[in-house]
Amino acid sequence: MGSMDEELDRTLDAVGPRLKHLRLRRGITLTDLAEETGISASTLSRLEAGLRRPTLEQLLPLARAYGVTLDELVGAPPTGDPRINLRPIACSDGSVILPLTRRPGGIQAYKFVLPPGADDREPDLRTHEGYDWVYVLNGTLRLVLGEHNLILKPGEAAEFDTRTPHWFGATSSGPVEYLSLIGKQGERVHVRAAPKPGQSE
Repeated sequence: MGSMDEELDRTLDAVGPRLKHLRLRRGITLTDLAEETGISASTLSRLEAGLRRPTLEQLLPLARAYGVTLDELVGAPPTGDPRINLRPIACSDGSVILPLTRRPGGIQAYKFVLPPGADDREPDLRTHEGYDWVYVLNGTLRLVLGEHNLILKPGEAAEFDTRTPHWFGATSSGPVEYLSLIGKQGERVHVRAAPKPGQSE
């Protein structure tokens, strides 16, 4: 367990310099990035300086802003099938992210595992450019979307424009696992029904 914690520490410590390098390579200011991601310029500065560790809610919009996958952003080494990096990424808040796609751009797929949460927890609503489709696999997912406080059970899905203030969390009933497909603004997920037997497509 100790070696895993040390590896997590090294991974998170390396995120700051990588974030700064990506921003400078794009030639944008902290203010520009703050407007694009919904993360304050002061928080972005602390993340780049390594004075603050990134959370799940911060890594996703940053990966989208820089056009890289989440595993590339945190520097997770590729393992397993070379076509898909199945290496889980542990976050400082106890959540785990499993990237299911590697290519930058287009729709990105992730599996999230969130630890049990407090039912009275005050959500930290975020906004950013993009579109999100969420499907609950196990457990109960709390989705705060604007003025709506939704409880999603296994088999239930939601989709929304991420410019709407939103927040995800587990409830006190236990951890939750869900899939998230995240696309660019206006890039919605298209679900296609299978044709009936004997019917051509």
